[in-house]
Amino acid sequence: MTLPNRVAPDGSLRADPARGLLFGNRGGRFHAAGPARAETPRRIQASRHWLCCRLDGPWPRREVWGTGYTELFFCDEVTALAAGHRPCMACRRADALAYRTALAAAEGEGKPAPVVALDARLDRERRDGRAKRLHAASAEDLPDGAMIAAADGGFLAIAGAQALLWSPAGYRTALARPRGSVALLTPPASVAALKAGYRPLWHPSATGLLLLGNPSSPMRVVPSRSTENGD
Repeated sequence: MTLPNRVAPDGSLRADPARGLLFGNRGGRFHAAGPARAETPRRIQASRHWLCCRLDGPWPRREVWGTGYTELFFCDEVTALAAGHRPCMACRRADALAYRTALAAAEGEGKPAPVVALDARLDRERRDGRAKRLHAASAEDLPDGAMIAAADGGFLAIAGAQALLWSPAGYRTALARPRGSVALLTPPASVAALKAGYRPLWHPSATGLLLLGNPSSPMRVVPSRSTENGD
């Protein structure tokens, strides 16, 4: 049984057989029990704490979407950031500190904001009620790793002069980077961190689509050992 636990860039949950390369949660349990376990949850979160975690962490083996919290899976960190998640301070401490430090630097702050304040900000920026909050932006100003909505309903990840077409299993093709006004999925806080130098983890498929010289800095790729079934 494939559960609806794959997270799309707009934060929605999908049932898809593609392997997720990163793991996460939304602050607790919000899936149903029993026969309704295979249905998409009515709620979208248990709390404001939307995390993106290591898949190969020291997690105890257990039934996914059992009696514990609601496990979620991401194609990569670019997807997780677009959906509104942040790096976990427990299992990805170095990345979490790098993210928070980059955001503080981008906004001229002497030290990173407390996690509680960051989670409240991301909650405001990622959703409008139950719907995804989109932000008007100029495509020319977006950093590598920002995600935008495509005209056909798909999702595009910015990578240098290109935009990579997202799918649950990885990036399918490279298109020319859009110009002008676009609908930005990635919350402005995460965009600011990306602009200030935070380098997210990409799905390995992204590297095979890039033209020579793109993006502006080498991509960090999710380690190949990170695999799961998520069912």
